Amino acid sequence: MVLKILKDFFGGTNKLERFWLLAKIEFKLRYYENKLGLIWALVKPVTDMIIYYIAFGIIMKSGFPQYVSYLLLGLILWVFFIETSTGTIQILSTKKYLYEYTNMNKIEIYFAVVGSNLIGFFFNVCVFVLYYLFIEKGETYYSWHCIFFIPIVLNLIILSLGFSLILSTLYIIAKDISQVWAIITSLAFWISPIIYNPTVFKTSLPGFQYINPVSSIIINARAVMMYHSLPDWKLMGWGYIYSTFFLLIGIYLLNTLGAKAAEKL
Repeated sequence: MVLKILKDFFGGTNKLERFWLLAKIEFKLRYYENKLGLIWALVKPVTDMIIYYIAFGIIMKSGFPQYVSYLLLGLILWVFFIETSTGTIQILSTKKYLYEYTNMNKIEIYFAVVGSNLIGFFFNVCVFVLYYLFIEKGETYYSWHCIFFIPIVLNLIILSLGFSLILSTLYIIAKDISQVWAIITSLAFWISPIIYNPTVFKTSLPGFQYINPVSSIIINARAVMMYHSLPDWKLMGWGYIYSTFFLLIGIYLLNTLGAKAAEKL
């Protein structure tokens, strides 16, 4: 019964159309009512980038060539993961009316949030590319290696969706999961290769790129987007193992605990 929800979702003929409509609505509700609109999608990673660049690149002098682009790409990937996982913890409560009074499958609501976050994510990636090419001038062109950014982003989406399902269903029985997750992500940030020199990270925390599922995504994204390199296939393989594992757990929990969401929330 683990894959029942996914089968139900792809079984309808208008599911993708409804998904796109829900994603657009979610995106508009999130940004369009603010005066700065879509710019808010960029504010978080850029603000963090400035803070960490001042702290590590200027004060501690641990920066290296193209450090700003290095920081920005890592933060864009990290922010997407955090927004997707954290932002949906209470989704079964806040969007209760959608699945309780319509025939909408619960997982469609998650897909809509992921789709909404992807719109902002790709906007941020475009800003990164422009900055890297024309301002920081890391390279004057992009090579064919960039095509591997697609499976890397897919890995990120699966991982984020998996944690989103797990956290939101656990919220049904443990309301303090938000605080627990905040502590876990704070720790995960500092043991991820986001702000550190890659050589220093691998030397100081050997093997952690295989333990932290976000690390493989960040390392491979930089390889293909900044350094004209192929992704580390071993890292990518481990990344997909992690993301698939967490997604299956999330689907199972949604199919069991999630079935009681309407009466418990």
